[in-house]
Amino acid sequence: QVQVVESGGGLVQAGGSLRLSCAASGRTFSGNAMGWFRQAPGKEREFVAAISRDGRNTHSADSVKGRFTISRDDAKNTVFLLMNSMEPEDTAVYYCAATVPWTSSYIGTGGSDYNYWGQGTQVTVSS
Repeated sequence: QVQVVESGGGLVQAGGSLRLSCAASGRTFSGNAMGWFRQAPGKEREFVAAISRDGRNTHSADSVKGRFTISRDDAKNTVFLLMNSMEPEDTAVYYCAATVPWTSSYIGTGGSDYNYWGQGTQVTVSS
């Protein structure tokens, strides 16, 4: 029932910024908890950031705290990931994910916590 499409990836120099967008399908977006994950070449998929369905609760991985910010705009059916002070280690395919939670404050930090996934967008950070 939820379709997820990421955009905004590209090539950026170390120290620069990118903003990723995730557009989710239609009528149920405000009912979804949302998360961002990434997978670098040769590595396992890892959690990046998540936001509760009401937008009041967020959580970020230690590797991106202080640099990345997740937010949502329910009127546009969109969740964002603002990435500042980017490092080469941030190079990965970034995936947006959605799930329908039991509570408005729910945060999922594992891939198994989410039911709907986008196809991913490539982010490359050069030195």
